[in-house]
Amino acid sequence: MTVDLFALLCVLVITSSAMEETVMDTRVATAELGWTAYPNSGWEEVSGYDENLNTIRTYQVCNVFEPSQNNWLLTTFIDRRGAQRIYVEIRFTVRDCSSIPNVPGSCKETFNLYYYETDAVIATKGTAFWMEAPYLKVDTIAADESFSQVDFGGRLMKVNTEVRSFGPLSKNGFYLAFQDYGACMSLLSVRVFYKKCPSVVQNFAIFPETMTGAESTSLVIARGICIPNSEEVDVPIKLYCNGDGEWMVPIGSCTCKAGFEPDNGNVCRACPPGTFKSTQGPGLCLQCPPNSRSTAEAATVCVCRNGYYRGDADQPDAPCTSVPSSPRNVISIVNETSVILEWHSPRETGGRDDVVYNIVCKKCRADQHSCSHCDDNVDFVPRQLGLTETRVFISNLWAHTLYSFEIQAVNGVSNKSPYPAQHVSIDITTNQAAPSIVPIMHQISSTMNSFTLSWPQPEQPNGIILDYELRYYEKDHAEINSTILRSQTNTARVEGLRPGTVYVVQVRARTVAGFGKYSSKMCFQTLTDELSLRADMSNCPSPLGCPTHFSGSPGMKIYIDPFTYEDPNEAVREFAKEIDVSTVKIEEVIGAGEFGEVYKGRLKLPGKREIYVAIKTLKAGYVEKQRRDFLSEASIMGQFDHPNIIRLEGVVTKSRPVMIVTEFMENGALDSFLRQNDGQFTVIQLVGMMRGISAGMKYLSEINYVHRDLAARNILVNSNLVCKVSDFGLSRYLQDDTSDPSYTSSLGGKIPVRWTAPEAIAYRKFTSASDVWSYGIVMWEVMSFGERPYWDMSNQDVINAIEQDYRLPPPMDCPSALHQLMLDCWQKDRNVRPRFTDIVSTLDKMIRNPTSLKAVANIPAVPSQPLLDRSIPDFNTFSSVEDWLTAIKMSQYRDNFLNSGFTSLQLVAQMTSEDLLRIGVTLAGHQKKILSNIQSMRVQMSQSPISMA
Repeated sequence: MTVDLFALLCVLVITSSAMEETVMDTRVATAELGWTAYPNSGWEEVSGYDENLNTIRTYQVCNVFEPSQNNWLLTTFIDRRGAQRIYVEIRFTVRDCSSIPNVPGSCKETFNLYYYETDAVIATKGTAFWMEAPYLKVDTIAADESFSQVDFGGRLMKVNTEVRSFGPLSKNGFYLAFQDYGACMSLLSVRVFYKKCPSVVQNFAIFPETMTGAESTSLVIARGICIPNSEEVDVPIKLYCNGDGEWMVPIGSCTCKAGFEPDNGNVCRACPPGTFKSTQGPGLCLQCPPNSRSTAEAATVCVCRNGYYRGDADQPDAPCTSVPSSPRNVISIVNETSVILEWHSPRETGGRDDVVYNIVCKKCRADQHSCSHCDDNVDFVPRQLGLTETRVFISNLWAHTLYSFEIQAVNGVSNKSPYPAQHVSIDITTNQAAPSIVPIMHQISSTMNSFTLSWPQPEQPNGIILDYELRYYEKDHAEINSTILRSQTNTARVEGLRPGTVYVVQVRARTVAGFGKYSSKMCFQTLTDELSLRADMSNCPSPLGCPTHFSGSPGMKIYIDPFTYEDPNEAVREFAKEIDVSTVKIEEVIGAGEFGEVYKGRLKLPGKREIYVAIKTLKAGYVEKQRRDFLSEASIMGQFDHPNIIRLEGVVTKSRPVMIVTEFMENGALDSFLRQNDGQFTVIQLVGMMRGISAGMKYLSEINYVHRDLAARNILVNSNLVCKVSDFGLSRYLQDDTSDPSYTSSLGGKIPVRWTAPEAIAYRKFTSASDVWSYGIVMWEVMSFGERPYWDMSNQDVINAIEQDYRLPPPMDCPSALHQLMLDCWQKDRNVRPRFTDIVSTLDKMIRNPTSLKAVANIPAVPSQPLLDRSIPDFNTFSSVEDWLTAIKMSQYRDNFLNSGFTSLQLVAQMTSEDLLRIGVTLAGHQKKILSNIQSMRVQMSQSPISMA
């Protein structure tokens, strides 16, 4: 480190005068110095004059005519005052030996300097302290110039000045010793001192006086403290004090705080009133933006004036703005139960360019004395909130109804204003309209010659329903041969049918305004020989696209859609058991659902042991529709009885809060559970999880339930790793306000694009076959330990890719047999996809024969389609080992790699399994994943033009 820092010395030395601290100086002595001389005939203390004729105390010796001289002179004890290196400045004169007549050959023109370190004063009088052994020699001092004689006419002898240093010193003090061995000389003065770097302000930090190090090449670190009104930018903040007492190599710095600007280089001055500085750093104070002010010093932001605001995304230097005025000149065009509203922009935008519009819809009584917010099923195109255009199309209104529409103009600061948004209102009355479509039909019973159907009334009857009309015909016959049947209620028994025959049925409602549209085509089948027949979807003509409903065999339960009940509460009473609230104990919040909090708790039913349960609650302030939708999940779950389907314990509807109580699954959702345990399960364990999910889906398909939202996030895992299908709430009617980014709008609702079959995305044709597609995606999630399907592609990119026959590549180390099963589930033609019965059978065979899972699906080093590259990270996109580990989800080993010296991708590419074990990667799954990515890195490096350079 010392060598490197000295290499920087030529680059940066901070300008500051080095400081010297004197610890002894004979030039200022006014009395005898009192040094010890040995022998007595050697050094002699005399008074003399320096070159400026100042009186000084000197020591001199000149026994040049006597042979074998060894004259010692020892100073008094000198306190080093904490210095590690001491400098000695010696001023002396030496007589030229050649100028002395008859001088013997032993005459010298040099002398030696020694020092002796000690913690205490040593008595030297009368002691044999005169030999070289106790001393450490500093140097032999030679005169640069000597004199031959003294001219008493005023010319002085020539004075030599020499400086020597020694160290490191560790004891309290030291003695200096001068050894003469045959010279004629005088010690005019001796100054002892040490060097230090002066106090300095650098990079807005104060550094204290600092002594130099023990060696002339030493660098002593000094820590800095930020000056007032500044704060650290880079730490540590330090300077290096070199051996000459000069500062060098600044590291780290401070900068002025927000509200303060740099002045004169190293002072942070407060911003004066009327100005501000929002961030720390070198920037200067700025004048307050329009419509804002600062009244005190050191302002970090200028406060908006009354009536002006800054938006959440506005920067501190942005001007303050106000809310827009109301929209103008609204007009309406009414067409039956829809309306078009158009208006002009506000005259004042508040100084902003982000004005948008919100529509508030209220349904009123004819006398206008009472209005309430519109139903949730009213549609707004392009949207109800955040409109950027001055036009909106509103549909699905009630017929013959008075509506009041409020058009609000808002911008980025409207939410800051204490006043309501400026708006304009308009009242309209809708016209007469036919009823809306019947959403679904349900088969109640079936015989060889008849079946009985029921259906809910249209969500928008637009008047009193007079009757319903059914149209039905044999599936194999033309629609022109339809038979018409009328019913005064929402049930009908269709008789006179042929045994074992599939019929296509549609229904529509009639009011005084006429008939509504026919419902979608649905298929129902009569019995043959009193046995149930399952309709084969392949027998349903492609243009028809009708799901077949059938009656089960004797004793077999068939799923009944709770939405077909006129009173949804009746479905809850029929399928869900009411639990006394006193048997439920809520313990802790474990999540949040669409309707309220989800808790962990305990259930103790009479005569049964206490068990842990999950408790979904309905938040306060709900409306009846929210209560109905919330409890619909219980109406659905209560019909299921399978070890791989989440079990409903019961509901609490007679007290508040309303609750749905289910079995408790300790390990939570499958996707997050897999991510938390990445690489820690064997292939057989993963196949066991997938087998449980497929068994649950097989059960659901057999009772005619279509899940529509099968994904790893909707699979729950218990402590025994048993996977159970869950989330039966609004999976059949996903609404536009779904906040999960996994869902996207399609045909009036939202669907989970990454998990949904193409026909379900395009035409909303949800069947067990579309659930099979979703199951293939779940398999991929399991084998990739919770990776997001299609990675960071947008939902539209996923749709386009699927249409072009792209399919997800095998996850890392995925057996080829499992990936082939995924590809079978992703067949474009839904009729050739395996059924869940087939999937369960296939997985059972794999479990019984584990060798079938040995062959691993190959991932090409350079995939043929760019879409598939996402499975193997491109090492060229990473700037560091840390980035690469994060991309492959192994960032927990960052310190293991870096602390072991694997600090570059080129070094990582050369690692082996032994290297991974040595640095602490001990989990076999993690080793395999990292080594697989290293192998891919090597392949990419070999194909890169820069390769391993």
